[in-house]
Amino acid sequence: MSEIPQGAIRFNTDSQKLEFYAQDEWWNIVTDTPNLGISTAGATASSGSAGPRGVFGSGTTPGNANIIDYINIASTGNAITFGGLASQIQGASASASSSTRGIWAGGQSPIGAEIQFITFSSTGNSASFGSLSAVRRFPGGVSNSTRGVFGGGQPSPAVNTNILDYITIASTGNAVDFGDLTQARMQANGLGSSTRGIFTGGNLQPTPGFTNLIDYITISTLGNAVDFGDMTISDSDLGTCSNPIRGVMAGGSPAGNAKQNTIQYITIATLGNAVNFGNLTVGSSALGAVSSSTRGVFAGGYTNPGSAMTNRIEYVTIMTQGNSVDFGDLFTARDQLIGCSNAHGGL
Repeated sequence: MSEIPQGAIRFNTDSQKLEFYAQDEWWNIVTDTPNLGISTAGATASSGSAGPRGVFGSGTTPGNANIIDYINIASTGNAITFGGLASQIQGASASASSSTRGIWAGGQSPIGAEIQFITFSSTGNSASFGSLSAVRRFPGGVSNSTRGVFGGGQPSPAVNTNILDYITIASTGNAVDFGDLTQARMQANGLGSSTRGIFTGGNLQPTPGFTNLIDYITISTLGNAVDFGDMTISDSDLGTCSNPIRGVMAGGSPAGNAKQNTIQYITIATLGNAVNFGNLTVGSSALGAVSSSTRGVFAGGYTNPGSAMTNRIEYVTIMTQGNSVDFGDLFTARDQLIGCSNAHGGL
């Protein structure tokens, strides 16, 4: 049995590449950064430069916010307007993305099944993609470069589902059955690598309470989710993102509705419980999250103290531990916004 710990990192002097250890093998760490090759003239986010793009769609203000805005993850500064949603979903949706397309699925106002997409390299309104296999709000989403998988959600008030369904991102069309989560719940937010999709926490309505459950799927296959471990607290409505190695989960709203400032993380290729990473600058729930191979960015949300929606954007360096720091501001303050990027851990 190998004495090398799962998740260990080394620099291979023969190949001149970073590698990580998982499932008894050394794997290359892919750190390519997409170059959009387009100008962001007039942007307040430092940056006529191209780079990994994070896009935040929808939300509540508390009215419907059919807003899409974006940032350059590699820089700091304020978000820039991208466009609008093709139809109203009022947050409460899931996201998936490849290096070219960003996807939003489900939502409320009314509770729906619509799937919409944008092209990262352009700006403009989203377009119709298809429909989920079942109407629901507050599903979670995971993806690699090929497939997006959506898990859980609430098809009607106080009724949760454990359904998993999936799409092929490069095409358009309706989602089809993938399997089931280990437990029916909504607000089980997703993150992942190119092989694994992770669903974290969730709200157990109509059963009172929240869960600390983490479960996972293998994205390229079909089947039911399997237990991964537990979060440090029972929680839902977190901001979740990842690079190929680590998944990071921030904030949330557990029992008592006190917004959390906790940041925790897991090593995606292993199994086990989450551990402490650091803290957000203020307790927040229903925040959006995007990532590149180096950074995780958290935006907006419903905050303590003050119980108000915020336009705050803050970030962490995923492979270190510590508190988040200021990045800039959203175009519009809101919660229930859903983030996707062209450089996340599944790509």
